[in-house]
Amino acid sequence: MKTKNDLVQGWLQKAESDLANAKMCIASNQALDTACFHAQQAAERCIKAYLTAHDIEFPFIHNLEKLIELCATADTSFTTLKPLAQDLTPYAVGLRYDNEFWPSVETAQQALDSALTIQAFVTERLSSEMEPKEEGSSDEEANTFGDSS
Repeated sequence: MKTKNDLVQGWLQKAESDLANAKMCIASNQALDTACFHAQQAAERCIKAYLTAHDIEFPFIHNLEKLIELCATADTSFTTLKPLAQDLTPYAVGLRYDNEFWPSVETAQQALDSALTIQAFVTERLSSEMEPKEEGSSDEEANTFGDSS
């Protein structure tokens, strides 16, 4: 059975993968629309990691503003991320299927920078809440946010 820590770490690992994909697209100056999509997905997954860590139920939506509002019920400083969320949300679905959306490298880099800002914001809060796993406890018993290895 997966622990809460496993779920949180899973969201964060998927976010890292999305960021790596966005960086590769930008570095090669190819598939910049895909870079924007992965930037949005990375931000979304970081936010969902925070929600999971705080036992806040969330709908499986891509609207980052709505997800940030849920985070703000535990930490009001999340509201400072709303402008970034407004910029990233359209990349999830609306622009992903818009066959006229071909962003510049600058637009893709801005999306990546926004995602990285959200990632840093979330991981800073999660790491300040992390407690080391008690020695001798099994993964099933652990309900901390620390590394399970």
